[in-house]
Amino acid sequence: MSDNKTHVYLMPGMAANVSIFDGIELPENQFSVHKLEWFVPEKGMSLTDYAQKMCEKIHGPDPVLLGVSFGGMLVQEMAKIIPVKKVIVVSSVKSRHELPKRMLFAKYTKVHKLLPTGLVNNVELLAKYAFGETVTKRLHLYEKYLSIRDKYYIDWCLDQIVNWEQETPPDNLVHIQGDRDAVFPMVNIKNCHVVKNGTHTMIIHRARWFNEHLPTIILE
Repeated sequence: MSDNKTHVYLMPGMAANVSIFDGIELPENQFSVHKLEWFVPEKGMSLTDYAQKMCEKIHGPDPVLLGVSFGGMLVQEMAKIIPVKKVIVVSSVKSRHELPKRMLFAKYTKVHKLLPTGLVNNVELLAKYAFGETVTKRLHLYEKYLSIRDKYYIDWCLDQIVNWEQETPPDNLVHIQGDRDAVFPMVNIKNCHVVKNGTHTMIIHRARWFNEHLPTIILE
């Protein structure tokens, strides 16, 4: 019966679209998978307001929310609004204390407001922001993954990340982090499943690891 399936909602990272989840395959007899898409926020929208709007796309009781990078921060905000079975964050942080020093520096100096986000159509630059990688070889791939290039949206995301105020994560949270993540380095991060040699884009490049481990992580 489809009613017995666990509903899993996938939220991509900043500027990324749902194609980052193309390699993720969960057993269809156990899980019903739904993919969430970013939208450009209205002027003056807070992260809480944005999360509220995104919650309107969630149907059915006790969903599992999985978010990547900034999407991981967003699903934690959503879990404050609706009851969820579990929150899974990938390549992300679960409190402001896990943000890297350079992001805390940006919060106080506002240096992030000086970033040339007007160049968001430059995929190389966008990949550096969104994935923490200098892209040379796989440019066509990143053009496929990073389709949300609205300057207001990018500025808004950067501002929400550096000003995130969460002190403690929700109880029902599982954190999966790569030990080679350049955006959110392991140095500040505690209590997580560590993926050896996992980078910030491991949801794409290490899909096999996720396909092996996610069913157990979701259901445990």
